[in-house]
Order: sequence, then C-alpha cells, then structure tokens
Amino acid sequence: MSKIEDEEDRRRKYEEALEVKSLRRIISAYLNYPEAAEDDLKRYERSFRRLPPAHKGLLSHLPLKYQRLRRCISKNSYFIFEMLKAFEPPLDLSQDLDICEQDLQNILDNTKETNYLSCGSASTSKRGCHPGCNEALGGEEGSVLLGSPKQEEKLGLCIESDNGSRHILESDTKADKASNNSVKIQKTSHSNVDSNNNVSSSPDWLDPSLQSHVPLVDVDKVRCIIRNIVRDWAAEGQQERDQCFKPILEELKSQFPNRSKGSPPTCLVPGAGLGRLALEISCLGFASQGNEFSYYMMICSSFILNQTERANEWTIHPWIHSNCNSLSDSDQLRPISIPDIHPASAGITEGFSMCGGDFAEVYRDPSQVGAWDAVVTCFFLDTAHNIVEYIEVISRILKDGGVWINLGPLLYHFADMYSQEDEMSIELSLEDVKKVALHYGFRLENEKTIETTYTINPRSMMQTHYYTAFWTMRKGAAGVKLLP
Repeated sequence: MSKIEDEEDRRRKYEEALEVKSLRRIISAYLNYPEAAEDDLKRYERSFRRLPPAHKGLLSHLPLKYQRLRRCISKNSYFIFEMLKAFEPPLDLSQDLDICEQDLQNILDNTKETNYLSCGSASTSKRGCHPGCNEALGGEEGSVLLGSPKQEEKLGLCIESDNGSRHILESDTKADKASNNSVKIQKTSHSNVDSNNNVSSSPDWLDPSLQSHVPLVDVDKVRCIIRNIVRDWAAEGQQERDQCFKPILEELKSQFPNRSKGSPPTCLVPGAGLGRLALEISCLGFASQGNEFSYYMMICSSFILNQTERANEWTIHPWIHSNCNSLSDSDQLRPISIPDIHPASAGITEGFSMCGGDFAEVYRDPSQVGAWDAVVTCFFLDTAHNIVEYIEVISRILKDGGVWINLGPLLYHFADMYSQEDEMSIELSLEDVKKVALHYGFRLENEKTIETTYTINPRSMMQTHYYTAFWTMRKGAAGVKLLP
C-alpha cells in the first residue's frame, strides 16, 4: 500500500470512528432522557419538602402531581425506546473504538481543511424550543455528517403505502462506502418493560455497557424533539402547520398547476426536520425530497414515517418539562396522540425520500446542478454559518425557470456563539439577503410577511410570534447577475 493509500485508509477509519462516537452520543442522549427527567422530579420534591407545614397544606396536591409526572415520563421513555429499537444504524455501533486522542485531533484538523467532517461545539438555536433551551438539535458535535444522495450504498428506509408501492427514505453516509454495506442489526434478548409491563427485545447496540452519560444539554435536545413532534405530527400542531406550511403548499399548487403522475415536478426541502412538510408536498403530486442534518431529527422522522402502523398510535406528553407559564396542571400534563395521519396512507408520490447530511455539502455535488424544479425553505435560511453559500447552492441546483419558495425569520443560529471555536456567522438583513439572491440570478415574484409561531405550547401563558419573510423567487436563464 502506498503512502497516499495508507493516509486515505487512516482518514477513512478515523472518520468512521468519529461518526460512531457522535452517533453513540446521540443514542445516549435519548437513553439518558428518563434519568434526567427523574432528577428534575427529585429536585421538585426536595423543594416541596423544604416548605413550612402550613405552605405544604396549601399545596397538598403537588405530591400527586409528581406521581402523574412520573407516569408521563414513562410514556415518553417508552416511545423513545421503541423508536431507537426500530432505528438501523449505518455503522456498527458495537465496535470497540480505541483511538489515540492526538491522532484523533490530527485527523480532525485534516478533515476540517478538506471539508470531510466537522465535529465541534454544539450550535445554538433560538427557536427550536422554549427560550430556555438554546442548544441546536443538529449541532456539529451532536450530529453525523451524511453524504451524497447519489451514493450507491445507502441505508434504505422504506415507506410501503397501502397500494403496495415502496418509497425509499435515503440516509446516505460516507461511512457506507467505507464499510461497503450498511450494518443490519439483529434483535437479541435485551429487554425493556413499558408502563403496562409489556416486555420487548432490543438490539445489541442498545446494550447499557455501550452507553454513556452525556451533558444535560444533549438531553435537552431530546426534549426539543418531543416538542417538534407536536408541530409536525399532532392534531394540536395543525394551526402552526396552517400558518407555516399552507402558504407554501398553496404557492406550489399555483406555480405547478399541471402536475403529471408520470413525470412529477421535483421539489427539495432543506431543513426538513421531522418530514411533515416534505410529505405534504409529495401528497400534492411532487417528487419530493427532504434534507436534514440532525440525526436527532432523522432517527425520529424515520420512525414516524416508516414504523407507525396507524394514526394516533402513540401517546406522548410534550409539555411536562417546564413548570413555567402553565394555566393548569392538567394543561401541562395533557397527552398528545401521534401521528395525526398514517404517513403510508397519506397518498405520497413515487420518489418521496429523506436525505441526511449538511445541505451545502450534499447538494454541492455536480450531479445536483439543475436537478430541481422547486426548492422550499421553511425556517431554514438562518441555520447557515454562511447564508450566501446557501443561496448560491439553491441557485445551482434549480433548473432555469425553477422557483424558490421561502418562509422564515432571520434568527441566525450562530449569531451569539461565544466559544473557543469562534464559529463563523454571516448575519445579513432581509434587504441584503434579497440582494444576494439577485446576484445569483433570482427574480422576486411574490413577497409578503406572515405571522407564525414555532413549536409553541398553545396553552402556555407565553407565546413567541415571528413576522416571517415569505417570498417566491424564480431563477432566470441568464445565470448570475452582477450587482450594480
């Protein structure tokens, strides 16, 4: 083996080790959820015990509330564990990783230079959760960077609709090529007992010996996911979906009135989250693909899209982790049934898929140039380190005459990062964003402001509203237009 081949082999092994390490951390965050929630409950109980007797008498219902909270946590934990059991990791998570820290740092430095993999501090997100939860769901350290949608080897996640047609949900990783195949997990005798004493088996990689304690901020990302489920997959999230998704869907129908089943228009949804918007677009008659960077999101969306057998199959309690601004205990503890629809029965169009990976990395591939009739960005543009790069990629992948539909604020996720990593963050005004779009060949056709919320608890005393920018831009055939 030549020196170059040896270096490439070392690079591949370290990349795989980094991905395994990151994915293990995400799995551990999910599995740490019940313990972290119990710690919160014990803190509530300690505070109650410190009250004077007369005050305890006034609040005698609280111990019963805490027991009810424990049952809610148990319900959420059961859903999480069943979701993890259904997940098929693209890597062998049971492998022993004996990595020299210095070698790990060296390869990390090299891969940063060549844009193979980024693994740094978690990013901040100021809207995915309540204001007290400022860690992003897809922060670099808490995510696995996935690869090109055109790779030959992939982890195939399938939806099979009622008519028997199958729809592949792509989850491609660079490690797939490295290992030449996706790891297929075999079920073993490890077991889990739910709140009704039902015993179920779990795969080898969920063995407790492979798990570790993670920072509480990682567990808070899991709580954010639970709230995001309401936005995308619960009847209670319908009002928010109507605010955000309905204008986009109506605009797509207006822009593409004659959609052919034999040759449906193609639509990409970067930042697809838990997949509902991409699915709704597919149901309109588009060959829709969602793209998502966060493996926290991908694990959950795969479970809902692929594994649910009927509407309202699962019950979760998304609002239990905040005691603030509750109108009543029953509001805080109320159950939410998910999903509100059965995805496989929703009428999706052939070609619907979900692709994992960083948007700019995945769709920079030459095969993506001019590949899409439409790009839809919903609460996505401000997730960029460099929003100019996002707009450039959107222009590259759209066909001439293709449309870009956007809805969202400009709450830049990396704007308030104060860390040793010195995260890059380009924060432009809306006026400057539109000037950049003009430079990359876009023509503004429709623009308005839409008021909406994001993952709010509709029964909370505190509501955050956004006045989002909504537009339709069309890519001209002349290519890049220089600014005056």
